[in-house]
Amino acid sequence: MERNKRFIIIFIAGLIISLLVSLAALCIGRYTISAYDVLLYLITGQQNDPILETIMWGVRIPRVIVAFIVGAGLSVAGVALQAMFGNPLVSTHVLGVSYSAGFGAALGILLFSHFAYVETFSMIFGFLGMALTYCISRKKGTSSTLMLVLSGIVVGSVFEALTSFIKYIADPEQKLPSITYWLMGSMAGASMSDVMTALPLIGGATFVLWLFRWRLNVISLSEDEAKSLGINLRQTRLIVIIATTVIAASVVSMCGVISFVGLAVPHLTRMLVGNDHRRLLPMSILTGASYMMIIDTCARSLTAAEIPLSILTALIGAPIFALMLRRTGGAWNA
Repeated sequence: MERNKRFIIIFIAGLIISLLVSLAALCIGRYTISAYDVLLYLITGQQNDPILETIMWGVRIPRVIVAFIVGAGLSVAGVALQAMFGNPLVSTHVLGVSYSAGFGAALGILLFSHFAYVETFSMIFGFLGMALTYCISRKKGTSSTLMLVLSGIVVGSVFEALTSFIKYIADPEQKLPSITYWLMGSMAGASMSDVMTALPLIGGATFVLWLFRWRLNVISLSEDEAKSLGINLRQTRLIVIIATTVIAASVVSMCGVISFVGLAVPHLTRMLVGNDHRRLLPMSILTGASYMMIIDTCARSLTAAEIPLSILTALIGAPIFALMLRRTGGAWNA
């Protein structure tokens, strides 16, 4: 009972913080808007500034929503994969999905100019990378977590090499800068159409993982314990892999490769609410969303030129992760 009360307090605090962060993100930028004007516009539709509507709907509202969805999705995917592998160092990169989706985006930029091809290629190759990882890991009809990790490393290395080859043959004047910038992550082109694409894909995959929250608690244990409790490990792993692949591929197709969110945020959330995925999953949504909105706001506001997201996620996330390691001593109990 006491634990439930504590979780409710922490969750409400996280919700309030995420709302305040989203409000700050709508206010902060090269063109500063007061919180009063933003709230007045959002609540009543009235505006004191004639260009406020253009800034809000043309740039900031889509970016804030996409940042919320992306941060929440990557965090939930990281939580699910860490539970499935029983390893605190696991993130969406472990299955090779991010690298294969990144290669698809690079290939799309190299061959075509239209943004739709980049998104399509990224999604296709993201799922191809996942399928290859799963097929390679199969041995005598089964697939262990160790084989999945090793297969993911192999597939990721191959697609990372192919991406380097794409960069090598790309036009250094036109294509190479676009490919390099895309792979470092950016939400500069976020629009309401991206929101409409991301919400059903990432939201649906997140909901599936939420439905599997009690199974994630069980598969965090040893395989023998999970089987004794009646869990179909093969089916559960496959569904978790597909759901996390949808999230990772969708993120890369929209805004490039974003690192460290799926690794660091689950640890921070676990320190707040513990290892029970009934609490960990919803809290990780708020924590990841707030973190990503802060990162994106810094990326577009700190300098005249927009800073790639992966630079800031690592620069800000690494010290936080180091502090958590110092505090916990690297211990992690699933």
